[in-house]
Amino acid sequence: MNTLEATGRQRKLALDCEIDHVFYNDVINGLSATRKNLAPKYFYDTRGSRYFDAICRLPEYYPYRVELRLLHQVAAELNQLLERPLNIIEFGAGSLEKIQPLLSTMECIDSYVPIDISAESLKQACQTLIEKFPGLEILPIAADFTTEVEIPPSDAADFGFFPGSTIGNYTPSDAVDFLRAARQSLGADAYLLIGVDTKKSARLLHRAYNDREGITARFNLNILHRINRELNGDINLHKFEHYAFYNPHRGRIEMHLVSTDEQVCTIGDETIHFNQGESIHTENSYKYTPEEFTALAGNAGWRISREWMADKNLFSVFLLSTGSQASD
Repeated sequence: MNTLEATGRQRKLALDCEIDHVFYNDVINGLSATRKNLAPKYFYDTRGSRYFDAICRLPEYYPYRVELRLLHQVAAELNQLLERPLNIIEFGAGSLEKIQPLLSTMECIDSYVPIDISAESLKQACQTLIEKFPGLEILPIAADFTTEVEIPPSDAADFGFFPGSTIGNYTPSDAVDFLRAARQSLGADAYLLIGVDTKKSARLLHRAYNDREGITARFNLNILHRINRELNGDINLHKFEHYAFYNPHRGRIEMHLVSTDEQVCTIGDETIHFNQGESIHTENSYKYTPEEFTALAGNAGWRISREWMADKNLFSVFLLSTGSQASD
């Protein structure tokens, strides 16, 4: 875990190379499996984060802009609902744009802890946020939020924030595990504000993950570029193609990288063989009805305090609580 220096009020921790060792083991294990796979968290090096920011501005990619509009409504209602001082903890903070409607509107926010795996992107985003909210205490943490992360102590109540439908990247059972871990981390009488993408037409979903400009394809392929650069790989990116589709039986988008030829590559000291047509499964994005997500959250010990739905049921935001509180 690495805490970044951005202001005098923030903590500083030296970067280490542990993540590279974990990255290597995860890549070798994933590509040696019968069904090859890579964890989507490894999309987000500096280049991958920039690609994703570009994806969020594509006309086909509805989740970003629809959720951002919805969060302005959510923030206004939460400002009336919550009064006690809050320490906002954002899991997978990215560009820090989703937090801004809350910071601009909610008067009860005392401090903000963005957690993201990409240290450089987080540092740059925090600098922009500091300039916009100079009085806010910001404690950024560069870490993999899917592992145990030590949250800086605060006198304010912890309030989790998990936007962007990132919960959909987990299988349902893993999503329950994450929500349960978040509940334990945030403590008693906690809240978690979470974005959840909804089930909708396969055509609309297909367009969102197969944009005309090919940015999603470059984002997907960048994980191989990162392996080559950071793990001494020799993967030929020209022999892989982006493939994304909606699987209605599982209720999820699947993203793959398909080998267009039989080939052998090396990563460090390991040799990996690909058959022609063999794919690397790089990401899932599960979609949920409100009833499905309510049941999922309930299995992790959360209850639904509030629910917001965008026009045409394109996207949803839920306020989860652990206690009996409906408001402060």
